[in-house]
Amino acid sequence: MITLQFLQILWYALIVVLVAGFALLDGFDLGVGIILPFFASNEDEKKTMLGSIAPFWDGNEVWLVTAGGALFGSFPDAYATAFSGFYMVFIFTLFALIFRAVSFEFRTHDEKRKGLWELAFSTGSFFAVFFFGLILGNIMLGVPLDTNKEMQGGFLLYFRPFPVVVIFTGIVAVMMHGLSYIAMKTTGSLQERAFSAADRLWAILLAGIVIFIACVFVLLKANAGNIFLWLGIAIAAASAIGMKLSAMKKLEKMLFFTSSTAILGVFVIVGAAHFPNLVKSAGDSALSITIFNSSSPFDTLKLMSIVAIIGMPIVIAYTIFVYRVFKGKAGAGY
Repeated sequence: MITLQFLQILWYALIVVLVAGFALLDGFDLGVGIILPFFASNEDEKKTMLGSIAPFWDGNEVWLVTAGGALFGSFPDAYATAFSGFYMVFIFTLFALIFRAVSFEFRTHDEKRKGLWELAFSTGSFFAVFFFGLILGNIMLGVPLDTNKEMQGGFLLYFRPFPVVVIFTGIVAVMMHGLSYIAMKTTGSLQERAFSAADRLWAILLAGIVIFIACVFVLLKANAGNIFLWLGIAIAAASAIGMKLSAMKKLEKMLFFTSSTAILGVFVIVGAAHFPNLVKSAGDSALSITIFNSSSPFDTLKLMSIVAIIGMPIVIAYTIFVYRVFKGKAGAGY
């Protein structure tokens, strides 16, 4: 028999999957955006890099919108607290995404200011990851909440050690993901440099992941007996080894696969360490917003589950179809 508790856990897991899907799919084009002005050596390489993500980048962001909608429908109290408490951060994130989207199109048509639009695309990509990491790190570490479930404190409160670790690891991870994608989608000198850069960046990413996991146990006091936590660590560790070997041996598909599974492994760690919290209180744990004290009623979650059972396979099938249509190496045009 389906219970309210089962549906609450189910929707927590689905939201983690949606956010992880966004990080996985939008992560590589955010990474390409960050490295674009510094990695491509000529106009043809820039066009190739942009052409490789052109069919996907806007569709990848739908996963984030879906995650927000799922949070609103299933856990409205958490949605209200997070979006009001991080209001300015979300505004900055929105501006970063807007600049990124506009610059992608304007670079094609505004020849005189092409360099400016490239910088806007790269900067927008960087700050989108920066602010997502800032939000995630603070949500996991905990924020001051009052009895009305409202966040207290100013903007500078957000820049604490753990969120900074999350920001750093996130930026390096999407850069690695972008490099692995470029290695998979290109040939020649551009591909060779992508393999070389991924090989050098690997040590920095590994350090970031190790520090992140250490902070999960020390600062977040995660339950060491949580099997899903150790599953995520195992996936991240195996993926890290796979990335190094793939970069050294220039295995393009395996490099992208292991980069993807590393991101998934990190989000398994996030979901396991944060459960059952949605917005963790930095003070009194009784004030934390969890999946059990903030969910929608049983009937709402049940109806949403029926819609998800019908809709998710369609979305996944469409995503697979799009990536199959545009598979293969990218050309110097978009």
